[in-house]
Formats: sequence, C-alpha cells, structure tokens
Amino acid sequence: MVNPLKKGEKAPQFSLPDQDGEQISSKDFKGQRMLIYFYPKAMTPGCTVQACNLRDCAEDLKKYNVVIIGISTDKPEKLSRFSEKELLNFTLLSDENHELCEAFGTWGEKEFMGKTYDGIHRISFLIDTDGKIEQVFDDFKTSNHHEVVLDYLKNHPK
Repeated sequence: MVNPLKKGEKAPQFSLPDQDGEQISSKDFKGQRMLIYFYPKAMTPGCTVQACNLRDCAEDLKKYNVVIIGISTDKPEKLSRFSEKELLNFTLLSDENHELCEAFGTWGEKEFMGKTYDGIHRISFLIDTDGKIEQVFDDFKTSNHHEVVLDYLKNHPK
C-alpha cells in the first residue's frame, strides 16, 4: 500500500544523478514548475510509451513553465541508453536506493503475475514554483498520462 504525498504538501528536496551521471538538484529548477513522474523501469513497453508521449509534448508543457523529470531506480547508465534510444528531451534521475520514491510515497508493495514485491508505483506530481505539490496524478494509463497532465494545465495555467 502506498501513501503518496498530497496536494498542498511541500515537495521533498532532492539531489540525484541524471542519465549522464551529473548531480541534479531540485534547486536547479527554482522558479519553474516541475512535473516529477515516477516510473517503474526504463526500456519497458509502458514506461517507453509514457516517456515518448512526454517527449512529444515537452514544448506544450514548456508553455506552462513546466519541466519534466522522470525518476526510477535504474542506474544512470541504463537511463542514458533509454534517453538516447528514445531521443528523450528531458531529465531522467536515478534513485537507486529509492529514498526519493519513499519520500514522495511512491515506493511500496506491488503485484505482478501473482508475485508480490516492492517497487515504484506510477504516480506523477506537479510541483509549483514555491516547491509545493500543486497536483497529484495517479489515475491514468501510460498512453494518456501526457493528456491528463496537459488537460490539468490548460485549466490551471498559472
């Protein structure tokens, strides 16, 4: 059972390696809104569909002053391959010890093909320019995640 952070709560600060092994910090995005999306595993079908759709609408998100940040427990080397293969135009962060996942409440028990294990739940957070959670997206399919986010932004342009 996961217990994700709620709208209005302060988003946890972070400093994690990106797909190039560079340390990226939440402070690097001061003054911008961040779409932080947690996904289970790079290079898997659902995560690829989700990432490619975000890639294709990155310009639309920029119009709302939103930067995209994808977070998984994959190593930076794997994120680099994923980013290059899919020509991703946004930052992927490696949370190998799932500390940030736990801080956001996206790490927890999952079930797949009858097996129970701990992993990342596919949840996204829109963080406002003050570092507070503006919106939580936890009801979407990998194929329409970008549409759900854009629909919200169109109604809340700020």
